[in-house]
Amino acid sequence: MSAMRVRGRGLPDGTEIDLWIDGGVLSTEPISDAEFVHDGGWILPGLVDAHCHVGIEYGGGHTDLSGSIRQAETERGVGALLLRDAGSPVDTRALDEYEDLPRIIRAGRHIASPKRYIPGLAIDIEDESQLPEAVAQQARFGDGWVKLVGDWIDRSVGDLRPLWNDSILVDAIAAAHAEGARVTAHVFGEDALPGLIAAGIDCIEHGTGLTDETVEMMVDHGTALVPTLINIETFPGIADSATRYPVYARHMRALHERVADTVGRAHDAGIPIYAGTDAGGSIAHGRIADEVAALAAVGLSPTDALGAACWDARSWLGRRGLERGAPADLVVYAEDPRGGPDVLSNPELVILRGRVTDRRGRTRSGAAARG
Repeated sequence: MSAMRVRGRGLPDGTEIDLWIDGGVLSTEPISDAEFVHDGGWILPGLVDAHCHVGIEYGGGHTDLSGSIRQAETERGVGALLLRDAGSPVDTRALDEYEDLPRIIRAGRHIASPKRYIPGLAIDIEDESQLPEAVAQQARFGDGWVKLVGDWIDRSVGDLRPLWNDSILVDAIAAAHAEGARVTAHVFGEDALPGLIAAGIDCIEHGTGLTDETVEMMVDHGTALVPTLINIETFPGIADSATRYPVYARHMRALHERVADTVGRAHDAGIPIYAGTDAGGSIAHGRIADEVAALAAVGLSPTDALGAACWDARSWLGRRGLERGAPADLVVYAEDPRGGPDVLSNPELVILRGRVTDRRGRTRSGAAARG
């Protein structure tokens, strides 16, 4: 493919940037015969959805390879070029062979105990003494992350309860770290958080049960938070359907009612927060712009909320931004992308490894890898 050039304003500081693309790589050195594909507007590194599930269908169930490709194409169309898959029963590693699809950072499969998570999604551990070995296996299978189910409804008590004892969590998280992987956990309620954070977990997903005490613990341990705010919007509906478990239903409604304050306090305390939609299942793919808007609504500045789905998230995940020698993964906007979800979800150009697509995801120049 021929060399290309883009020029515009970058974030977070809004300065003018001029970039050349050759062989799918960014350069700051001029290339004389490069084609100008965009001049003006705003240029960002590819957006990040830091919590999604490729292979899980919207509305439930699993999909096949073609369905996983469609999900990835949907994300690409809105500029989400890096996806942190926070647990999927579908092996999506075949998607890595497609040069025109977003890169996926996988956490393997969820790890839970029997009847304590959504049927068919997790690896069920019959005896929690098996947890460290299961974590080590998923660490070797994934791309540097492991996903635990930290709490879920316990129907014997009718409310959210932790799945694991604190002592086994220490061993399990140490096992992942020994494999070079980080650990995150699904946590809705309050009770599972102290043990997970004290055990050295790297990230909490959702975190609706955070208290002043556990916020302070996360700050002390450097634990990150991916609050999945647009998924939390489903809590009232979950509560409405839980007619057999009134305590659980009240708990879910309460967590939902105070989530803005919960995440706002976490942000004010200095906890690193990243944008993830929880796409797959109850949330459709392609909604990262809505999650950015939700983060801004709970107290992050428009720039910080966008950074949580862009330059800050890429750094956290060990991926480069708009710098010399980095993969040419970038998104171009005619207007300031901090202007709201209608702007952020409709880029002028999406450039993925040097291939230019329009916002509908169709390749406009360069050869795709399929076929």
